[in-house]
Amino acid sequence: MRFGRTSLNIALAFTLATGLSACGGGGTGGGAIGGAPTPTPTATPTPTPTTAACSLSNRQQFVLDALDEWYLFPDLLDKTVNKANYTSVQSYIDALVAPARAQSKDRYFTYITSIAEENAFYNSGSSAGFGFRLGYDTSANRVFVIEAFEEGPAFPAGFDRGVELLSVGTNANTLQTISGLMASGGPQAVIDALGASTVGLTRVFSIRDTSGATRQVTVAKADYALNPVSTRYGGKIINDGGKLVGYVNLRTFIGTADPGLRTVFANFRAQGVNEVIVDLRYNGGGLVSIAELFGDLMGGNKVGQIFSYTTLRASKSAQNSSDLFGAQPESIAPAKIAFIGRAGTASASELVTNAFIPYLGNNMALVGTNTYGKPVGQFAFDVAACDDRLRAIAFRTENANRQGDYYTGLASVVPNTCRADDDIGRQLGDPAEASVAQALAFLRTGAASCTAISGTSGVQGAQSAKPQRQLLQPDRPSAAQREVPGLF
Repeated sequence: MRFGRTSLNIALAFTLATGLSACGGGGTGGGAIGGAPTPTPTATPTPTPTTAACSLSNRQQFVLDALDEWYLFPDLLDKTVNKANYTSVQSYIDALVAPARAQSKDRYFTYITSIAEENAFYNSGSSAGFGFRLGYDTSANRVFVIEAFEEGPAFPAGFDRGVELLSVGTNANTLQTISGLMASGGPQAVIDALGASTVGLTRVFSIRDTSGATRQVTVAKADYALNPVSTRYGGKIINDGGKLVGYVNLRTFIGTADPGLRTVFANFRAQGVNEVIVDLRYNGGGLVSIAELFGDLMGGNKVGQIFSYTTLRASKSAQNSSDLFGAQPESIAPAKIAFIGRAGTASASELVTNAFIPYLGNNMALVGTNTYGKPVGQFAFDVAACDDRLRAIAFRTENANRQGDYYTGLASVVPNTCRADDDIGRQLGDPAEASVAQALAFLRTGAASCTAISGTSGVQGAQSAKPQRQLLQPDRPSAAQREVPGLF
């Protein structure tokens, strides 16, 4: 059964008793690598929203009740913690799931967020910011733009891949050097200097572009809709010695990716493309419905076969499901696929990659470094009156061979791995860029061209002697930053 395509449009409405009062909720089911079957808890009458209903105690109780019923690892939920000892909903969640986190099964995958903020991002990619993705050099305290979004305010101001941030301030007289911020407070000091995600907030930057020229530029944060498939490099065909290779780069799995992906693959199909590079190097995941579509577009010869299994806890096994490859008019049937991934590659990105292992075997590879390692997904539990959405780990995903425990990253399960750097001196999709070049080499000659990936999941540069960039990420990311790591 294919639940994921529609579950995000099905209302999940339920109320959980919280002592003398209750927080009522209704909203959207599904999630970040979420959307596989929508849970159907027993509903009770929804109370009239009141300030008291959104007290910290009631919000915490709502979280406990939802996790007690739905959490994927019930034996790893510490229900002995006293909610009165915690001053926020998130800190209470962290205490409840600490046993699972200790086993690396829930690395901050269960969290509280804003319904309005998350819906705005998943529906259209809406986010207030400069519109670039940042990474920092771990050896020299330097910060670079590793991707710029065409719709954001920074791109027309000259920010693009490879540009270095030298200093930042609220005006030209308050500039602080990036190296000084990094030395005094690490990445968080830079994050703080960039300011809140508020429309109209302005920062002055001193930057060095890829030619080596330096200049000063002022940019105001704006609300923009991020295009998940870049108009510049989201999809292209590379002529590799006479062989046409499709290249597709997906930034995030949100609903607006649908038309872009279809356009890219329609072109591949028209050009007779039989080998593909799938670049997910910074993609933190998103909607399972888009992951399913992505799979369909590369599974033209697998219609009706298993794409993935979705498995809930034993008490919810009646809602377990299987998802089949579906027919799409734009689909192709590549004989080889090279997936580019890095530490920021997680969730739905890993789901798509894992789904092809049973079918391609040695004709596929993971290129770059090891990925994050998130073979589980969340359901959404909403309290509309409080603008609270609990994202709770509620299911695991597996491929057709029932493989799915890649908590240490995909390098542990993909048949071939090929170590490659992230060359920010060249644009994404450039055949000479290090990861794309290695992907092309694999498609030409197979694993003989590769040096295997080793190292720790979630470590961006563990496999390279060159200085590498970690994605700049707040401790408490926004909804957009969770799915687009490094976004500001």
